[in-house]
Amino acid sequence: MRRGQVVPTGAMRSFGHEEIIVSKTDRQGRITYANEVFVRVSGYTERELLGAPHSIIRHPAMPRAVFRLLWDTIGGGDEVFAYVLNLAADGVGYWVLAHVTPTYDASGALTGYHSSRRWPQPAAVRAVEPLYAQLLAEEARHPTGNAAVDASTAMLRGVLADAGCSYEEWVWGLVREHEQDV
Repeated sequence: MRRGQVVPTGAMRSFGHEEIIVSKTDRQGRITYANEVFVRVSGYTERELLGAPHSIIRHPAMPRAVFRLLWDTIGGGDEVFAYVLNLAADGVGYWVLAHVTPTYDASGALTGYHSSRRWPQPAAVRAVEPLYAQLLAEEARHPTGNAAVDASTAMLRGVLADAGCSYEEWVWGLVREHEQDV
């Protein structure tokens, strides 16, 4: 099944608090490894995932500004933590707290990316949803994809500047605030 054919159902799923979804990609974001948890939760077979762009699980309710921030961060050689809403093959959404890092070979050349995603606390997700809804609304106001992502990225930067923190600091603030919500 291709991502373009998947229609969100509005249903949500979760996975075990102790489970970690793991994937690896090449430099272009094509999946080169998917662990059993990723296969199960995404609803795709391993064969469907391997070689597919990681965006196969991109939920349309996920603001592009967050992905721009993610790619800018890992493209600069840094790790990033992000709350991400994904879309499974059956149209069911699932939230993750993603940790994405660049991967290098022995000579220091970038070879791809590694992502470990864990279960996010529901209260943290509830705190993320209003901001992501604002970013999506801003994206919807613009006629082209580039204008939309530029506008929502500017909005995200403004919200974070007003809060006096970076996106990562905001994410970790939510993690710490809701650690006990397991």
